[in-house]
Amino acid sequence: MAHHFTHTIPARLLMWQRVREYAVPLSMIETATARRAVGDWAGACAVARLDVDLDLRAVRDRHGTELATRLRADLRRLAPDLLRWHMPRIAPDGRLRPGLTLSLARYRTSGAAPLHLVVRTPPARADAGQRMSLAVWDESGATEHGAHPHPHPDRRFRLDLHRHLWDAGRSGDLTRRCGADGGPSSTAPPCLQDPPDRPGGHDDAWASARWAAEAELLLRAEGLPARGAFTVRLGARSRAVLELTAPDDGHAPVCRPVREALPPQRVAELPVLPEASARVLPDLELLRAGLVTADRLHPLVAAALTGPGAAALPGAVPQSRRAPGPGDPHRVECRGEVHRIALRDGVLTAVDHDPDQLRREELLVAFGGPPLPCLRAIDAVHRDPEALPAVRERLGHGDVAGALAVVEALLGPAAVLRDGPLKEELESAAARRVDQGLFRAGLVPVHPAAGTGGGGKASGAGHAEAGHRPRLDRRTPLDLRRKRNLRTRPRTGLTH
Repeated sequence: MAHHFTHTIPARLLMWQRVREYAVPLSMIETATARRAVGDWAGACAVARLDVDLDLRAVRDRHGTELATRLRADLRRLAPDLLRWHMPRIAPDGRLRPGLTLSLARYRTSGAAPLHLVVRTPPARADAGQRMSLAVWDESGATEHGAHPHPHPDRRFRLDLHRHLWDAGRSGDLTRRCGADGGPSSTAPPCLQDPPDRPGGHDDAWASARWAAEAELLLRAEGLPARGAFTVRLGARSRAVLELTAPDDGHAPVCRPVREALPPQRVAELPVLPEASARVLPDLELLRAGLVTADRLHPLVAAALTGPGAAALPGAVPQSRRAPGPGDPHRVECRGEVHRIALRDGVLTAVDHDPDQLRREELLVAFGGPPLPCLRAIDAVHRDPEALPAVRERLGHGDVAGALAVVEALLGPAAVLRDGPLKEELESAAARRVDQGLFRAGLVPVHPAAGTGGGGKASGAGHAEAGHRPRLDRRTPLDLRRKRNLRTRPRTGLTH
């Protein structure tokens, strides 16, 4: 029997396809663009769920008027919806990479440490709403950063060398920087003898043909010679150590593996090629694979990838994305007939039944009687609708308004949710938003009886020593008190 091999779509592209569908909704793009067009950069940030944690007056008082003017100009050019579009994400849900600090711009001043305009993502425990924050950070360490776990800008994820990914005025540079102008973008050059992620072959996700040009920009930004060594992170425990070489300044540099192995300390000091330079743009991959059309992309991205200077790619000419309209009423076979279920007065109703008959049937169901097929269908839609995956995706990416719009279009604005997966998803999203609010306010809830390892002190009134059994009192949770007082519990379980 012959074996048939079918072309499978990589899970990475399926993740990015869902991200492009739900992470940055059309309403956010349109509203943020309108506010940015009138100069309201703070309003655009609010629409894109980007909290502003910087004070321009404080920056002026500490660093001078010139630097504050440059910072204000960059804030007016900032497209927060475009920034959210290009933010690093993690599999499998495609949510924002948690606990991350990215540098958007670096401002060098004479006699002082450079100042960075940074964007931060909250830790995983407080990622409800998928909100981000905008702040300033200086290399002297004098800037307040609150309770963020990683306030230092990450060397692997940085956008100060890729202004076209957040600056609305530079978005046209995406055509050249991502290889959409017809140049090679993912061929295997000699510098990558054993490509990662695909043994014995090349992974199309790596833009290795652009590494030499991007590495030259990286070295110049770091104040290093344009011909030098750098590293590319290929995996969790794999790095490629490469160097730029050229006969003279008149030739374009090429990258190749270093001739002699460097010690680990030296490798750790080398500049790291940013992730945005090392990999192919996900939107370009989606267009080439036919998984998305240009009208489903961000307008600035679509204009760069399908504009006059871009190579021919599958997909339509960029158009405005329109939300799908309401569908036809549900059709249900009930008592030998096909009945309709549609919205009436803001509630999903069986329109082919008399209201008095429906009230009698609902009363019969309350006493344990069999419900009508129409009532069973309405109950199923309330508890576990077909649109639940779309609602879950929107809630996961922080689009609460979009999720509620889907629910209202399906059940009606006056519907009362019944117990089931849909209600559980909405309640879970609300609870996680409380955790996110506590993190933003600096109120991380810690039980007073909880201790910390390494001899540290726990926050709160308890201050339990490490290795010391917490004292039981009325503030101790009931489940913990029952567990501690259980006589059948092994004595070894009371110690660490």
